[in-house]
Amino acid sequence: MVTRAVTQLYDDVLRPSGLRVTQFSILATLAHLGEANLRQLENRLAVDQTTLTRSINRLERDGVIERAPHPDGRIKAVRPTAKGRRVLAVAWPLWALAQETVLGDLGTRTWADVRRRLTGLREIAVERRGRRWRQPSSAPRGGGRRPG
Repeated sequence: MVTRAVTQLYDDVLRPSGLRVTQFSILATLAHLGEANLRQLENRLAVDQTTLTRSINRLERDGVIERAPHPDGRIKAVRPTAKGRRVLAVAWPLWALAQETVLGDLGTRTWADVRRRLTGLREIAVERRGRRWRQPSSAPRGGGRRPG
């Protein structure tokens, strides 16, 4: 619930730019890197391939990113277009406003603690991603309820 609420806050503030916060993150990362392939973006943003591909397709459809030629034809790299850099120039101050609002409401000390904890949670989630989740040995088997 917290993730959805925070995402909605950023989406609302970013609306004038035409970007959602997930798209903003991708475009900002690409602007920083110059270009990146999908695997690099997955790892950098800790986002699953399906979500990333859907966002990349929308950004490409809207003309803010484009495919970048790569010597290995199997690798799909993308980079921001001139339009993408203009959209990002509009989005940055909006994102900064949302960030300032969050920091102002939380306070910098609380924000630093939240960020530290979320970084730890992200590391755990990224580590587990792609590996089969195993139930602890004390968990009930077969989806049944544990005897009370």
